[in-house]
Amino acid sequence: MEIEAIKKLIQRSFINVSKRNSDMNIADLYYRNENDILRNKRVGDKNADDKDKETNPLRNADNRISHNWHQLLVDQKAAYGFTYPPQFDVDLANGKDNNETEQLNQEIVTILGDKYPNIAKNLCKKASNFGISWLHVWIDEETKAFKYAIVDSRQIVPVWDKSLEQNLKGIFRTYEDIDDDGNVFNVTEYWNDTECSVYRTEKYVADDLDSLEEYNTIPLYFANTQVETNRFNHSFPGRIPFIPFPNNELKTGDLKKTKALIDVYDRVFSGFVNDVDDVQEIIFVLTNYGGEDKQKFINDLKQYKTIKVDSNGEDKSGVDTLAIDIPIEARNKILDITHNQIFVSGQGVDPQKELGNNNSGEALKYLYSLLELKAGDIETEFRLGFAKLIEFILVYLNKESLIGKVQIKQTWTRSSINNDKEQAEIVASLASVTSRENIAKANPIVDNWEDEIDLLDKEDDDAGRMKNDYKAEEVVDLDGEEE
Repeated sequence: MEIEAIKKLIQRSFINVSKRNSDMNIADLYYRNENDILRNKRVGDKNADDKDKETNPLRNADNRISHNWHQLLVDQKAAYGFTYPPQFDVDLANGKDNNETEQLNQEIVTILGDKYPNIAKNLCKKASNFGISWLHVWIDEETKAFKYAIVDSRQIVPVWDKSLEQNLKGIFRTYEDIDDDGNVFNVTEYWNDTECSVYRTEKYVADDLDSLEEYNTIPLYFANTQVETNRFNHSFPGRIPFIPFPNNELKTGDLKKTKALIDVYDRVFSGFVNDVDDVQEIIFVLTNYGGEDKQKFINDLKQYKTIKVDSNGEDKSGVDTLAIDIPIEARNKILDITHNQIFVSGQGVDPQKELGNNNSGEALKYLYSLLELKAGDIETEFRLGFAKLIEFILVYLNKESLIGKVQIKQTWTRSSINNDKEQAEIVASLASVTSRENIAKANPIVDNWEDEIDLLDKEDDDAGRMKNDYKAEEVVDLDGEEE
């Protein structure tokens, strides 16, 4: 794309990107347990600055305790929905047994590789923090292997078309780079459905487009001669090799639901700790004290356990003390209410919530009800993204003709605490009227139901052979008796 066209497209697409990235940075800080309280002014003082610490003798402590509520809620969601990542089944035979279907599905598993569970869980975490996560796919030039990796959402600016379906029209990716002379540049890649073109500027592209120039960094070879260019044709012509994974329909992160509550908890808790520290210091109020040296007052108090005060003719001389009163009950109430509301608004599972003696399956389902709603929401959005990933793999396997003609089934599994004893009793009571396959799937001690079916078949075959051998021995014995 020509540079003037790129400039116009950047002007239209980079609106509000700075505000968006600022929100993403805050979410990332909260996930790292670096909450606002660590950067704000002194706890408990609305207009506090460094001088307040000197002028306010009752406020010396400045504890700033950051609580990792956001990280806990995000990790709960990722572990619950993605400890067992979705499994795929490209059904070529419409539900019938087919060796070609089994072979294709095995190829998909091999291509996804061992890193797939980690990629799936991290996609969930990135989407929960940033509102959307992005997966880049490509074919390695040397090994010709299918590759995929997560791209930082703060680097991505999508270009959507104007249709009701909001199809992806292009992708901007921006990041910093350093040339051989040590100069720092902001690099901008633009990807469409055929090629990638690369540009750079000495300043942030949204602030200064006049310095935008083509960045010839891609080596191409013609007749054994290397030529550097700023554009190349990517591995998937006709498709943009980036897959969006939205957190929800609005593409918003999870921190928006709980940030205000987390800040309240941090402030109240930190203020509580500050009061406890400050209350240990006694402030002396000296009335008509004759000495000019305040240090002499402290020394006399330590050495003689007495102090001297002068009278001015009225009986108002003396020493009083000041201390801080801590409203413990009110603060405990605020912390309890805020704690509970964080898990309600954040749709998580409170590990401190007591179920009493009711640990039945229904009680556990109720405990996980809000988390299930949140996990179901992200599953709905992620299904489209994972289907796109499988389509890219089919293109890589030269099976693009199957796209749109075969069903791509996805199997999602939740990871939660269950009452295995209750589940086993249900399975046992239904064993006589339920298929072996469904019993194997519901068995709480079975990890892979297909392996369980194979083991059952093997046991049946072994039992059948033993029975036949036993009958054969009986025949031999009878023949021997007749002889």
